[in-house]
Amino acid sequence: MFRFACCVLLMALPLLAWPEAPVRVAVAANFAGPMRQLVADYQSRHTGAEVAVSVGSTGKLYAQIRQGAPLDLFLAADEARPRQLEQQQRIVAGSRRTYALGVLALWSREPGLALGAALLNGGELTPLALANARTAPYGAAAEAVLATLALPESVTLVRGENVGQTFQFIQSGAARAGFVALSQVREAGGSLWLPPAESYPPIRQQAVLLDDRPAARAFYDFLFSDAARQRIEAAGYRLETP
Repeated sequence: MFRFACCVLLMALPLLAWPEAPVRVAVAANFAGPMRQLVADYQSRHTGAEVAVSVGSTGKLYAQIRQGAPLDLFLAADEARPRQLEQQQRIVAGSRRTYALGVLALWSREPGLALGAALLNGGELTPLALANARTAPYGAAAEAVLATLALPESVTLVRGENVGQTFQFIQSGAARAGFVALSQVREAGGSLWLPPAESYPPIRQQAVLLDDRPAARAFYDFLFSDAARQRIEAAGYRLETP
Protein backbone atom coordinates (compact mmCIF):
# COMPACT_ATOMS: atom_id res chain seq x y z
CA MET A 1 0.00 0.00 0.00
CA PHE A 2 2.84 2.39 0.89
CA ARG A 3 4.59 1.70 -2.43
CA PHE A 4 1.34 2.34 -4.32
CA ALA A 5 0.85 5.69 -2.55
CA CYS A 6 4.41 6.76 -3.41
CA CYS A 7 3.85 5.91 -7.07
CA VAL A 8 0.65 7.96 -7.17
CA LEU A 9 2.43 10.91 -5.54
CA LEU A 10 5.31 10.79 -8.02
CA MET A 11 2.92 10.67 -10.95
CA ALA A 12 1.13 13.74 -9.61
CA LEU A 13 4.26 15.84 -9.11
CA PRO A 14 4.37 17.28 -12.67
CA LEU A 15 0.82 18.54 -12.18
CA LEU A 16 1.64 20.56 -9.09
CA ALA A 17 2.00 24.32 -9.59
CA TRP A 18 5.49 25.00 -8.30
CA PRO A 19 6.36 28.70 -7.98
CA GLU A 20 8.68 29.87 -10.76
CA ALA A 21 12.20 31.02 -9.86
CA PRO A 22 12.80 34.80 -9.68
CA VAL A 23 13.58 36.59 -12.92
CA ARG A 24 17.33 37.30 -12.80
CA VAL A 25 18.22 40.65 -14.35
CA ALA A 26 21.71 42.11 -14.88
CA VAL A 27 21.51 45.89 -15.31
CA ALA A 28 24.11 48.56 -16.06
CA ALA A 29 24.82 50.86 -13.11
CA ASN A 30 23.33 53.98 -14.70
CA PHE A 31 19.93 52.28 -14.89
CA ALA A 32 19.83 50.92 -11.32
CA GLY A 33 17.42 53.59 -10.03
CA PRO A 34 14.90 53.34 -12.88
CA MET A 35 15.09 49.55 -12.68
CA ARG A 36 14.04 49.62 -9.02
CA GLN A 37 11.00 51.68 -10.00
CA LEU A 38 10.18 49.41 -12.94
CA VAL A 39 10.39 46.30 -10.75
CA ALA A 40 8.01 47.92 -8.25
CA ASP A 41 5.62 48.84 -11.08
CA TYR A 42 5.75 45.32 -12.45
CA GLN A 43 5.18 43.67 -9.08
CA SER A 44 2.19 45.94 -8.42
CA ARG A 45 0.64 44.51 -11.59
CA HIS A 46 1.78 40.90 -11.07
CA THR A 47 1.20 39.77 -7.50
CA GLY A 48 3.87 37.35 -6.33
CA ALA A 49 6.29 38.08 -9.18
CA GLU A 50 9.92 38.03 -8.06
CA VAL A 51 12.73 39.89 -9.81
CA ALA A 52 16.35 39.67 -8.64
CA VAL A 53 18.55 42.51 -9.93
CA SER A 54 22.35 42.53 -10.21
CA VAL A 55 24.03 45.90 -10.87
CA GLY A 56 27.48 46.52 -12.37
CA SER A 57 29.41 47.96 -15.27
CA THR A 58 28.33 46.77 -18.70
CA GLY A 59 31.74 45.24 -19.36
CA LYS A 60 31.82 43.22 -16.15
CA LEU A 61 28.25 42.00 -16.54
CA TYR A 62 29.02 40.96 -20.11
CA ALA A 63 32.04 38.99 -18.88
CA GLN A 64 29.89 37.24 -16.28
CA ILE A 65 27.40 36.20 -18.95
CA ARG A 66 30.22 34.88 -21.10
CA GLN A 67 31.34 32.81 -18.10
CA GLY A 68 27.90 31.25 -17.72
CA ALA A 69 26.28 33.35 -14.99
CA PRO A 70 22.64 32.21 -14.50
CA LEU A 71 20.80 35.28 -15.80
CA ASP A 72 17.54 35.81 -17.69
CA LEU A 73 17.90 39.39 -18.95
CA PHE A 74 20.77 41.78 -19.59
CA LEU A 75 20.22 45.54 -19.79
CA ALA A 76 23.47 47.05 -21.03
CA ALA A 77 24.53 50.69 -21.29
CA ASP A 78 25.57 50.19 -24.91
CA GLU A 79 24.69 48.20 -28.01
CA ALA A 80 28.11 46.62 -28.54
CA ARG A 81 27.93 43.90 -25.88
CA PRO A 82 24.34 42.86 -26.67
CA ARG A 83 25.31 42.61 -30.33
CA GLN A 84 28.33 40.47 -29.44
CA LEU A 85 26.14 38.15 -27.38
CA GLU A 86 23.77 37.92 -30.33
CA GLN A 87 26.64 37.02 -32.65
CA GLN A 88 27.73 34.35 -30.16
CA GLN A 89 24.16 32.97 -30.18
CA ARG A 90 23.84 33.47 -26.42
CA ILE A 91 20.51 35.32 -26.55
CA VAL A 92 16.95 34.52 -27.52
CA ALA A 93 16.70 35.22 -31.25
CA GLY A 94 15.20 38.62 -32.04
CA SER A 95 15.36 39.90 -28.46
CA ARG A 96 18.06 42.58 -28.89
CA ARG A 97 16.21 45.90 -28.55
CA THR A 98 16.99 49.47 -27.50
CA TYR A 99 15.22 50.35 -24.25
CA ALA A 100 16.75 53.81 -23.69
CA LEU A 101 19.05 56.45 -25.16
CA GLY A 102 21.42 57.65 -22.45
CA VAL A 103 22.13 61.32 -21.72
CA LEU A 104 25.58 62.26 -20.40
CA ALA A 105 25.78 64.91 -17.67
CA LEU A 106 28.56 66.83 -15.94
CA TRP A 107 27.54 67.25 -12.30
CA SER A 108 28.87 68.81 -9.11
CA ARG A 109 27.26 68.78 -5.70
CA GLU A 110 28.27 72.47 -5.36
CA PRO A 111 25.39 74.78 -6.31
CA GLY A 112 25.90 77.85 -8.46
CA LEU A 113 28.77 76.58 -10.62
CA ALA A 114 28.68 77.61 -14.28
CA LEU A 115 29.61 74.13 -15.44
CA GLY A 116 30.66 73.80 -19.05
CA ALA A 117 33.56 73.85 -21.48
CA ALA A 118 35.00 77.13 -20.14
CA LEU A 119 35.25 75.87 -16.57
CA LEU A 120 36.72 72.56 -17.71
CA ASN A 121 39.32 74.24 -19.91
CA GLY A 122 40.18 76.59 -17.06
CA GLY A 123 41.26 73.67 -14.90
CA GLU A 124 39.00 74.59 -12.00
CA LEU A 125 37.13 71.29 -11.88
CA THR A 126 39.66 69.04 -10.23
CA PRO A 127 39.61 66.26 -9.28
CA LEU A 128 37.30 65.35 -12.16
CA ALA A 129 35.54 61.98 -12.06
CA LEU A 130 34.47 59.73 -14.92
CA ALA A 131 33.78 56.04 -15.38
CA ASN A 132 36.31 53.60 -16.82
CA ALA A 133 35.89 53.84 -20.59
CA ARG A 134 36.93 50.20 -21.09
CA THR A 135 34.00 48.80 -19.14
CA ALA A 136 31.47 51.64 -18.90
CA PRO A 137 29.90 53.29 -22.00
CA TYR A 138 29.28 56.52 -20.10
CA GLY A 139 33.01 56.64 -19.42
CA ALA A 140 33.68 56.30 -23.14
CA ALA A 141 31.21 59.12 -23.80
CA ALA A 142 32.96 61.31 -21.22
CA GLU A 143 36.34 60.65 -22.84
CA ALA A 144 34.85 61.70 -26.19
CA VAL A 145 33.68 65.00 -24.70
CA LEU A 146 37.07 65.65 -23.10
CA ALA A 147 38.74 65.02 -26.46
CA THR A 148 36.90 68.06 -27.83
CA LEU A 149 38.26 70.29 -25.05
CA ALA A 150 41.66 71.59 -23.94
CA LEU A 151 41.77 70.15 -20.43
CA PRO A 152 44.92 71.32 -18.58
CA GLU A 153 47.37 68.71 -17.34
CA SER A 154 46.83 70.06 -13.84
CA VAL A 155 43.38 68.44 -13.74
CA THR A 156 43.41 65.13 -11.86
CA LEU A 157 41.13 62.48 -13.35
CA VAL A 158 39.50 59.98 -11.00
CA ARG A 159 38.01 56.92 -12.68
CA GLY A 160 35.21 54.84 -11.22
CA GLU A 161 34.47 51.25 -12.16
CA ASN A 162 31.02 52.38 -13.33
CA VAL A 163 28.85 55.49 -13.19
CA GLY A 164 27.48 54.40 -9.82
CA GLN A 165 30.93 54.58 -8.26
CA THR A 166 31.66 57.78 -10.21
CA PHE A 167 28.59 59.41 -8.68
CA GLN A 168 29.77 58.35 -5.22
CA PHE A 169 33.14 60.02 -5.83
CA ILE A 170 31.40 63.32 -6.57
CA GLN A 171 28.78 63.05 -3.86
CA SER A 172 31.39 62.27 -1.21
CA GLY A 173 33.61 65.19 -2.24
CA ALA A 174 36.42 62.96 -3.51
CA ALA A 175 35.90 64.71 -6.86
CA ARG A 176 34.70 68.27 -7.39
CA ALA A 177 32.69 67.32 -10.46
CA GLY A 178 32.28 64.42 -12.83
CA PHE A 179 30.52 62.85 -15.77
CA VAL A 180 27.56 60.61 -14.95
CA ALA A 181 24.15 59.74 -16.38
CA LEU A 182 21.49 62.45 -16.28
CA SER A 183 19.15 59.92 -14.68
CA GLN A 184 21.39 59.79 -11.60
CA VAL A 185 21.43 63.53 -10.89
CA ARG A 186 18.33 65.14 -12.36
CA GLU A 187 16.91 65.62 -8.85
CA ALA A 188 20.20 65.76 -6.92
CA GLY A 189 20.59 69.53 -6.70
CA GLY A 190 24.05 71.05 -7.11
CA SER A 191 25.17 72.18 -10.57
CA LEU A 192 24.54 70.48 -13.90
CA TRP A 193 25.68 70.76 -17.51
CA LEU A 194 24.59 68.60 -20.44
CA PRO A 195 27.34 68.34 -23.08
CA PRO A 196 26.07 68.75 -26.64
CA ALA A 197 24.73 65.43 -27.93
CA GLU A 198 27.00 65.69 -30.98
CA SER A 199 30.11 65.75 -28.76
CA TYR A 200 29.85 62.04 -27.90
CA PRO A 201 28.62 58.90 -29.67
CA PRO A 202 24.97 57.98 -29.05
CA ILE A 203 24.55 55.94 -25.87
CA ARG A 204 22.13 53.39 -27.26
CA GLN A 205 21.26 51.13 -24.33
CA GLN A 206 20.03 47.70 -25.36
CA ALA A 207 18.41 44.77 -23.61
CA VAL A 208 18.60 41.09 -24.50
CA LEU A 209 16.68 38.07 -23.29
CA LEU A 210 19.00 35.26 -22.25
CA ASP A 211 16.35 32.70 -21.25
CA ASP A 212 12.89 32.48 -22.82
CA ARG A 213 11.07 30.98 -19.83
CA PRO A 214 7.61 32.54 -19.29
CA ALA A 215 8.45 34.71 -16.26
CA ALA A 216 11.51 36.19 -17.98
CA ARG A 217 9.60 36.82 -21.21
CA ALA A 218 6.78 38.54 -19.32
CA PHE A 219 9.15 40.97 -17.59
CA TYR A 220 11.06 41.59 -20.82
CA ASP A 221 7.80 42.45 -22.61
CA PHE A 222 6.83 44.78 -19.77
CA LEU A 223 10.07 46.76 -20.21
CA PHE A 224 8.87 47.79 -23.68
CA SER A 225 5.30 48.59 -22.68
CA ASP A 226 3.96 52.15 -22.84
CA ALA A 227 3.93 52.37 -19.04
CA ALA A 228 7.59 51.37 -18.79
CA ARG A 229 8.63 53.71 -21.61
CA GLN A 230 6.96 56.62 -19.83
CA ARG A 231 8.82 55.72 -16.63
CA ILE A 232 12.15 55.51 -18.49
CA GLU A 233 11.65 58.86 -20.20
CA ALA A 234 10.67 60.51 -16.91
CA ALA A 235 13.90 59.19 -15.38
CA GLY A 236 16.03 61.28 -17.74
CA TYR A 237 16.49 59.13 -20.84
CA ARG A 238 15.47 59.66 -24.43
CA LEU A 239 13.51 57.04 -26.33
CA GLU A 240 13.86 55.61 -29.79
CA THR A 241 10.84 55.96 -32.02
CA PRO A 242 9.15 52.54 -32.15
